[in-house]
Amino acid sequence: MPARPPALLTLFCAALLGVAGAVLPASGAHAASRAVEGGRLDWGVKSSFSAYVTGPVAGGGYSLTGGAATVGRSGFRFHSATGTYDGGSGAFRASFSGGVRFLGHRTETGEHRLDLTLSRPTVSVTGSTGTLFVDVTSKAKGTGTVTTSRQVPFASLALGGIDMRGGGTSVVLQNVPATLTAQGAGSFAGYYTAGTALDPVSLSVDVRQAAAKSPTPAAPSPSATRKSTPRGAVQDGAVDWGVRRTFREYVTGDIADGRWTLSSGALDGGALFRFPGGKGRYEDGGLEASFRGAVRFTGAHGLDLRLSAVRVTVDGGTGTLFADVTSPRYRARKVPLVTFAAGDQERSGGLLRVTEAPARLTAQGARAFGGMYRAGTAMDPVSLAVALTAGAALPALPDLGSEPTASAPPTPTPARASAEPVASDAADGGTRALPVALAAGCLAAAAAAVTVVTVRRRRTRPAAEAPDAP
Repeated sequence: MPARPPALLTLFCAALLGVAGAVLPASGAHAASRAVEGGRLDWGVKSSFSAYVTGPVAGGGYSLTGGAATVGRSGFRFHSATGTYDGGSGAFRASFSGGVRFLGHRTETGEHRLDLTLSRPTVSVTGSTGTLFVDVTSKAKGTGTVTTSRQVPFASLALGGIDMRGGGTSVVLQNVPATLTAQGAGSFAGYYTAGTALDPVSLSVDVRQAAAKSPTPAAPSPSATRKSTPRGAVQDGAVDWGVRRTFREYVTGDIADGRWTLSSGALDGGALFRFPGGKGRYEDGGLEASFRGAVRFTGAHGLDLRLSAVRVTVDGGTGTLFADVTSPRYRARKVPLVTFAAGDQERSGGLLRVTEAPARLTAQGARAFGGMYRAGTAMDPVSLAVALTAGAALPALPDLGSEPTASAPPTPTPARASAEPVASDAADGGTRALPVALAAGCLAAAAAAVTVVTVRRRRTRPAAEAPDAP
């Protein structure tokens, strides 16, 4: 690979950056500090690390929390951006929800020598400096000491001379090169040294115009906002369940080459499906409720599975999720698909919640999936919220923001599946650093790294490729 780009590419990039510098400040002159509301961040952390964790040496895997999803071949998608953007100065800060936990090297006692959790990524840009912060819980390599740190400056982001100023309705950054910082290396359990290339970062967020201040209305009386419903009645409710992550990846991957569709009011939260409109009864810790919505998975090799008429019961701290199941080989109503732990119930402000309760497939559920999984298989966790008073608000669904008009998933670094991560990692990033940085700068300038576009607001499901087995 040449040490520097060809002259034509250099001139092309310079021309594009010149255009960006000329156009974006002009629109930014009228911009004011605005709120960031909704969006996604795609990042694979480090592809070779993920491959090592899931490979034969570490023999581990990863799990997702807080509504995080998979995207592309080896990326993770974090959602519900919140923060601020100043179009005049280009200052930008956005935090995203969700996390990923890596586990590997399981011992005879069931513990894992490798245990790393990264969550709540935040991107901050000031001037020409960009930083990716994350919450980190890690077990040190060798000593096993567990530490938890909040908003660690984990990676520096190479913005490639991009002018962040603008005045549109979204901010888009594509394939921005990321490099491990000294603080990040300390939090990475000793697997890599500062300066190691990480997977590139892509994000797309919505920004809102500053709202005009208006007089604060008088607070309504409690009787107006918390009107009680008949004893035990469920006023509203929702169940959030993603079925099973690897099943979704199988459906949309190369093998099944399929998709899912939602109907009857079901909503797509990226890594989960929401079944709303809960109605039923709750009393003394027990619940019986039904919900609206249906999801249908279709694809090659005869894949056609529809789940509808979702119901949930809670009795004695154990929850059961039922659904009507329709497939070419199985058709039944009120099938108990999974059981989940429902003893840890949160009740506040008229809202009863069970959050990300671990779920297991039942014997009937195994038959509904055509024997793809055995009874007892871990499925995606179940989250449940029911409103017992008229004023109780349900939790917000993960917000992926508007669909970017010039978007692509992060390009993963070729992974090494069997060798343990080492401190010196030139093979992963050394000679690629310059072309990747130039590609990010050119693409961002051409496709508007700070994309000033108006787009139709809608939700999209994450595209994912299937692993060897679902």
